Amino acid sequence: MTYRVAMDIGGTFTDVVTFDAASRQVRAGKVLTTPDDLARGVFDALASFRLPFDEVSFFVHGTTQGLNALLERRGADVLILTSRGIGDVYRIARGNRERLFDLHYRKPEPLVARDAIVEVGGRFDASGEELEPLDEDAVRLAAKRVRDEGFDAVAVCFLFAFRNAEHERRTGRILREELGDDVLVVLSHEVAPEWREYERTSTTAMEAYTGPSVHRYLDKIEARFTDKGLNVPVHVMQSSGGLVNAGFARRHPLQTLLSGPVGGTMGGVAVSRLLDRPDVICIDMGGTSFDVSLVMDHEADVSPSGSCEGFPVLMPMVNLHTIGAGGGSLAYAEGKALRVGPESAGAVPGPACYGRGGTRATVTDANCVLGRVDAGSFAGGGMSLDLDAAHRAVGALAAELEMDPVELASGICDVGNAKMAQAIRTLTVEHGREPGQFALLAFGGAGPMHAAFIAREIGITEVVVPRFPGAFSAWGMLESDVRRDFSMQFLATNHTLDTRALAEALEQLRGQADEALTEQGIAPADRSVTHGIDMRYESQDYTLTVPILETDEVTGEGFTGVLEERFAQAHHKRYGHATPGAPVQFVALRTTGHGRVERARSESAAPGGPAPEPVTRDVVFDGVARPTAVVSRSALAVGARLAGPAIVHEETSTTVVPPEAELRVDENEFLIITLAARPEMEDLA
Repeated sequence: MTYRVAMDIGGTFTDVVTFDAASRQVRAGKVLTTPDDLARGVFDALASFRLPFDEVSFFVHGTTQGLNALLERRGADVLILTSRGIGDVYRIARGNRERLFDLHYRKPEPLVARDAIVEVGGRFDASGEELEPLDEDAVRLAAKRVRDEGFDAVAVCFLFAFRNAEHERRTGRILREELGDDVLVVLSHEVAPEWREYERTSTTAMEAYTGPSVHRYLDKIEARFTDKGLNVPVHVMQSSGGLVNAGFARRHPLQTLLSGPVGGTMGGVAVSRLLDRPDVICIDMGGTSFDVSLVMDHEADVSPSGSCEGFPVLMPMVNLHTIGAGGGSLAYAEGKALRVGPESAGAVPGPACYGRGGTRATVTDANCVLGRVDAGSFAGGGMSLDLDAAHRAVGALAAELEMDPVELASGICDVGNAKMAQAIRTLTVEHGREPGQFALLAFGGAGPMHAAFIAREIGITEVVVPRFPGAFSAWGMLESDVRRDFSMQFLATNHTLDTRALAEALEQLRGQADEALTEQGIAPADRSVTHGIDMRYESQDYTLTVPILETDEVTGEGFTGVLEERFAQAHHKRYGHATPGAPVQFVALRTTGHGRVERARSESAAPGGPAPEPVTRDVVFDGVARPTAVVSRSALAVGARLAGPAIVHEETSTTVVPPEAELRVDENEFLIITLAARPEMEDLA
């Protein structure tokens, strides 16, 4: 059993990467996604590689089942059970406005209607002491309503369940006795054992809302695997950037929410370590969206909580920022101003150059007009582009704006690049991080085409284009470890911290992580555990997670001061200031169990000869047509160099090297583009 397989199931294509451990060969490809039956698409992809099923040793994939159910509002019918007197917590939510100056802003419509929120008796206080016993009759009455009205899931979220979960456990047992396995029961202490009642209720409700569709999908996948004789565990990518088996994903479906896009970030972690670039900005540009994430100090930028569609989620998530910008983004006139996106032409009809009936100009059409896309080699030669249709679409918009078509095409790309550069600033400049200190890792079908221009916009001088950029997220899944996260509320101040209680709590969490990794089939030698503690200054609302190292003497004298010093350093790095000596609070403990898996690495290639003599054609840069080298990536050996302007085309993407830039092929067969620093950026440095 030598093959390791990863799949990233997207809306249009399913990307596949296979690694043969015997030959050390990595292969990548694409097949059309089958929205009516995603499981069928998985086996179509396997069949396209002619893999012998009995030689597949590992399978992992990213799924958007839960995310699509949320985005399209086609999730389960959910009933919420909560403590008497707090039934309006979920509907009231928080009073903050996401966009202060947007007159049309409205809070997102909750996933559960008010009449589907049921209050039951029973109460614990903030220390976990029982004040009122659970009203079991009310729970059974709620179960009857679930049966009678056909609810698909029940979300149970009782007050202070993170302190004492006995009422939730008993409620769960009653509901499962009454409802069997046909109705999903989600308990808040299993999903998010942390304080903040609204956020915990929101997370629990979201898991109940998305869970049934994820369950059905995973059940179908595993059943098909059994039918086909593919006796290998199914692994799924988590939003935190780690892998879990399908059994865990079925019990905790919300963990798969960002399953697909996160694969690219974990690929970025692998590239960061491979190239010894500690800080990397990952950009994934497809047909509709543009995703940005960060790798810092060789680790993914993961937060203990996040949000999706305006709803808070209390679970570890890779920080992803997504905007509507891609190759299919439509350009249009707003008065005499040019706008690009977020509306997209999609796969059907797609950009005008696809020849499927599209007539409106898109970013891809603009690149065609500028000569940056080779009509004959697009998608590896599997698709022929209609350049005349692209010129007509761009020309029609140019006439409306009274512009030259080539000038407008340049403007479309410039506007799109500016929007994408701003998306990067959202995760960097707005958080006190200088983009120029990062390398830019570009992938996705359109990422390498725009990466150099985006880098120039924000002062980055190095762009990395990996192998198989169009299937890079799938490759990233093969580079990911198994990961399980645990948390525990731990409230104290720097004056009241009991370090022995802290050590006991950490040991308890370590035991949970070790047990979870055993369940995931990870051998003891391949396991590691990391700890952290959420801290804040007294009266602050938000926290920073401070690491607790394996070498720390937690019960030793002065350990509280060590944590205070680390917190001050983290606060200064994050916010630009700190207040040493000010009172601090400890809020929660966080433990992560890691299980190392085999990497999908091919052997480093030996240096080859110089770059072949390229074909030359005119391509427009900065409004001027310039003779530009056009070469196939497969013709570029390790060590080859190419001065810009140049175009490198391959099966899954096209890389554009602008003037005054140079491309070289490193020993990993990655394309490294070096850009000249902008004078104003040099002045800032």
